[in-house]
Amino acid sequence: MGAVTEYVDVAVPVRAAYNQWTQFEEFPQFMEGVSEVTQVSETLTHWTTEIAGVSREFDAKITEQIPDERVAWTATGGVKQAGVITFHRLDDAHTRVTAQLEFDPEGVAEQAGDKLGIVDRRVKGDMKRFKDFIESRHGVETGAWRGEVPRPQP
Repeated sequence: MGAVTEYVDVAVPVRAAYNQWTQFEEFPQFMEGVSEVTQVSETLTHWTTEIAGVSREFDAKITEQIPDERVAWTATGGVKQAGVITFHRLDDAHTRVTAQLEFDPEGVAEQAGDKLGIVDRRVKGDMKRFKDFIESRHGVETGAWRGEVPRPQP
């Protein structure tokens, strides 16, 4: 099982950073290898990706969502992936966005890519592109979903 943790400090208030992150259909604008994300329901997204010539489609279920704090998910079906994005207010105009991702690389190519740090670099690049995306909009998000998804009880 691979794991990645990356963060980026963005020059926008926590509310704007969080609101933008809830706009999953905008992810292809800053996530390399993500062709399309469709919001199926409040807690289900459908992803189409192409990485190193390999196309995949999978669903991800939002398992927890607390406005201005966190969004957690787990992939359903064949892809083994889960993660959480957290939002930390640094001051009125700055936010730290942290991505924690766990995944199970499939096949020799993905396992090699994980060992070579390709996934780490991809996530780091995605976080940097998110920073550029939201800051270029002067902290004005493209939309927001302020609903809450409570953490599942054991």
